[in-house]
Amino acid sequence: MSRAQAFRWHKMFSEGRTIVEDEERSGRPSTTRTSDNTARVRELVRSDRRLAVSMIADEVNVNREAVRRILTEELGMRKICAKMVPRNLTEQRRDARVRVCAELLEQVEDDPELMERVITGDKSWLFQYDPETKRQSMEWRSKESPRPKKARMSKSKLKCMLVCFFDSMGTVHKKWVPAGQIVNQFYYKDILQRLRKRVMRVRPNIVTNWILLHDNAPAQAAFSVAQFLTSKGITVMPQPPYAPDLAPCDFFLFQKNKIGSEMTPF
Repeated sequence: MSRAQAFRWHKMFSEGRTIVEDEERSGRPSTTRTSDNTARVRELVRSDRRLAVSMIADEVNVNREAVRRILTEELGMRKICAKMVPRNLTEQRRDARVRVCAELLEQVEDDPELMERVITGDKSWLFQYDPETKRQSMEWRSKESPRPKKARMSKSKLKCMLVCFFDSMGTVHKKWVPAGQIVNQFYYKDILQRLRKRVMRVRPNIVTNWILLHDNAPAQAAFSVAQFLTSKGITVMPQPPYAPDLAPCDFFLFQKNKIGSEMTPF
């Protein structure tokens, strides 16, 4: 507040003024924020919620500030961005997800150690190597020590496919797919045979009742793979399509490895 304004307020309070709000005063009546314009703006927004304020102003023939005030003050609206999700689920997929999750909750209530017997597996493309970041190369040095030097390295342009299985205790089995090899039902069944032998060696406490959790990819959902799992007595946990809470590989393991995290289970 300026010095002159402070003197004016002091004079008004000395003369008996007791409030600081502006008093009502006459002025030009509003010709833009009318009920008709508000109704037209509401109809336009409901017909297309991505309209810009300038487009609405041209359609209603009022200035943009008036349209903005109608939207925010009269209609109580605000323009927000869409929330990014991995996949928009259909009603059938949502019902299947609710049903499977409810069944799993009942099983966990009956058997609290159920999740400790689950082995999760999936495959993903990873870079062959990640260059060491500047923060990862930090060292403790005294003031007299010279600063270490590090040659610049570009990120690997070659990728390899990794098939990994892990549980609550850590990695159970991993397999780097050779270049040019397609992960079909026959190759995936061979990986499962190796996984079964690996479980016998590193998880002897759950060798008779461990549960496999993998996604619904064509190789995993093949009839020969299901027949092999049934013949070996391996239980498969159902996984609804695009369920992030039942796909920890996509939303935990591979995500950390793809951003070069130091917390790698390998």
